[in-house]
Amino acid sequence: MSRLGYFVSTVFLGLAACMFLACGGSPGQIQSITLSPPSADAQSYPNGKVPFVATGHYDAAPTTVTPLQASWGVASEQLVNGVETFGFANGALSVDTNGVAQCTAGASGTYAVGAWVNLAVTGPPPGCPSGVFGQPYGCMAVLGTAQLTCP
Repeated sequence: MSRLGYFVSTVFLGLAACMFLACGGSPGQIQSITLSPPSADAQSYPNGKVPFVATGHYDAAPTTVTPLQASWGVASEQLVNGVETFGFANGALSVDTNGVAQCTAGASGTYAVGAWVNLAVTGPPPGCPSGVFGQPYGCMAVLGTAQLTCP
């Protein structure tokens, strides 16, 4: 093989490897998380079990990832008679590791279901964009919420 042929082959293989790695690589930094459905009434789902799905929005390709591997739980906000209050749901609902939420017997009100991804932070924590909790100590995780109404 000539030197030119060897050079062209090496460049071609290098480009192919870069393209392959770029397509299969991990996304950039997560910017926000949205949950689907954004709101739900437990009475509208079989056995009151509501499956939520998280989508991560990133600053580099792929710009969205669905379903997003996230931690799930009850966020610390609640709507009581249309007024947002902060506190814990006091066991009114549970959310499993797959994002399936269910109201406990006797629960009533609208609660926030949350999905979050912890940020890998080295050095001082960065400032927090919207949808990120951890303030005033800097950003620790990106959080997305949806509302679940219990009968």
